Amino acid sequence: MAINFNTNSVWNLKPINLESIRGEVQGLLIVGENPIMAFQTIRDQLVFTNKRIIAIDVQGITGKRKSFSTMPYSKIQFFTIQTKGFMELFPDSELFLTFSNGFTAKFEFKGNVDIGMIGRMISQYVLE
Repeated sequence: MAINFNTNSVWNLKPINLESIRGEVQGLLIVGENPIMAFQTIRDQLVFTNKRIIAIDVQGITGKRKSFSTMPYSKIQFFTIQTKGFMELFPDSELFLTFSNGFTAKFEFKGNVDIGMIGRMISQYVLE
């Protein structure tokens, strides 16, 4: 499923190394902006920086064409986190973001992801 900020979607995101996305987003970053966390579906990626969330939608058979969507933290009206349950067979956690334009994004994280840390990071940038 494509990652963008145009549709209400759910993604199964797994953590990836920041070095693997630096080349992808370097041209979008402004002075003082740094990637903090990155996640990936099968092909698409989601990057949290200290200024915004960047979604990378990999398109086409070869994956050379990419669509980049960004949403600054300043546009977040509120968010909700849901922790993974105890002894779940397939543990996952979720992040729900509601933006000032009315769009709601739902992100589902698979595996060992510290959703509390993501919530604290968003709080820090939203409340600054």
